[in-house]
Amino acid sequence: MEQTFEMVAKTLKGLEEVLAEELRSMGALNVQPGLRMVSFEGDLAMMYRANLCSHTALSILRPIYKFMASDPDSLYEMVKEYDWGSILSVSKTFSIDTTVHSDSFTHSRFVTYRVKDAIVDWFKDRFGEEKRPGVRLSDADVMINVHIDGDRVTLSLNSSGESLHKRGWRVASTEAPINEVLAAGIILKTGWRGETPLVDPMCGSGTFLIEAALIGAGIKPGSFRKGWAFENWRDYDAELFEKVLNEGEGPRELPYMIYGADISPKAISIAERNILAAGVDEYINLRVRPLQQWEEAPAEGKPGVIVTNPPYGERLNPEDIENLYRMLGTKLKRVFLGYHSWIISSNEDCLAHIGLTPSIKEELQNGGIDCQLREYISFEGSKSDFRKNGGVIKEDRPVRSAKDRIARKSDAEWRKDAREKGMGGRRARKNDEPRRGPEKRTPLSEKYRPKKGGFARAEERRRKFKEETARDGESEAETLLQRRRNVHALKSLGESPKTPSIPASEGPFMRTRRRWKRPGSDNPGNTVNEE
Repeated sequence: MEQTFEMVAKTLKGLEEVLAEELRSMGALNVQPGLRMVSFEGDLAMMYRANLCSHTALSILRPIYKFMASDPDSLYEMVKEYDWGSILSVSKTFSIDTTVHSDSFTHSRFVTYRVKDAIVDWFKDRFGEEKRPGVRLSDADVMINVHIDGDRVTLSLNSSGESLHKRGWRVASTEAPINEVLAAGIILKTGWRGETPLVDPMCGSGTFLIEAALIGAGIKPGSFRKGWAFENWRDYDAELFEKVLNEGEGPRELPYMIYGADISPKAISIAERNILAAGVDEYINLRVRPLQQWEEAPAEGKPGVIVTNPPYGERLNPEDIENLYRMLGTKLKRVFLGYHSWIISSNEDCLAHIGLTPSIKEELQNGGIDCQLREYISFEGSKSDFRKNGGVIKEDRPVRSAKDRIARKSDAEWRKDAREKGMGGRRARKNDEPRRGPEKRTPLSEKYRPKKGGFARAEERRRKFKEETARDGESEAETLLQRRRNVHALKSLGESPKTPSIPASEGPFMRTRRRWKRPGSDNPGNTVNEE
């Protein structure tokens, strides 16, 4: 049996539990979620598997040395005590990535310099002044991670190399695309695994569409990458890695299509190239279609899931962005009945214009911007009728009334509240006074709910918008990608077509491919683009 060891998988804020569940499903042991990380145990095969198969990990670290240090000098001395010859040689290069949460170490760059000096001096002491490994900022043979929490120091090896969100399928990009790891994490949070249609009506460069196809079809997200940092380690087992690479039965058929659309022909053209590069076009139906032209849901006989990342408003006119979110709310209520819609945005004011009460709210980050992920469940009739017919809203749970919450409040809590409110606040309740309930206020969901007829009054704005769109020549295009490929679509890779439309196919174009071979191999069926 292979020896097990500790590992740490780094991820984005809010995805810790999703990543933990992924690792458990792979066979990881002692899985413990933390803050933007998940610790676990496993053997070499598990480390390779976590890198290849995890949709929500940014990197997989292997801790090698833990110690206590109170200042830079003690840090230097402790690092120098480690046997660096077991990891590095004078002919290799290394890089250092540092994360510090400590009052004793206030500058992460200075920590990096001291660790680098200790490693270099270890080799100089044994092999002479000129015999030392090189230091590189990128593409180093060995990547060392330094993590300091207070006076606790952990040195780890980064087994992934380049961040795992860089899958290898992206050949083109729109402005500020959503991170691949975040997109996959959101899809996994929805519970979608391919059993229903999935729609992104504002798909941009197609990140949600591609990540959904990888999840639904069971394609390893790491199978597109060119290389890994662990391939430079002394204990790298090429035969074992090849075995893990070819685990599983290969891509699955999806019973329902994945639908993507965008108002921009340029965005659709970019999404088309990425989808073809990922080899998942057989699962995706792509169109140029403005949001207001969605008059009916995909006719597949089953409500599905909407996942989308609408504009946040940083570069758009405030009135336009508000109208966009109102229109989105209208489509959810009138077109996508029965769908579970998941929307991520950093603009809470705009989210209020959707006009629906979210069943779930979660805090996430997208490119360093604090965002909210909200789920909306659209259904006909009242919420009570929906529940009577067997519908389930995830928010459904016993909620205590305001009267009950007040009754549970102790005298000490009342006095503490009074002190925190200051002299202008409510005075502390005396022992012989009855407890009073809070003032009746209008719920935010009612405050921001559109007034009756509000959508009808926006008809003139919608008509004006359609006229402007028609003048720009952005009419709805033909379906770009269906279940079968065509030779014109494949030839368009690497080109910059003036329009995203693909000529009609002259017949089905089939090719053989082995998805579990990395790009650049000798496999003649491999058509994934490399840039």
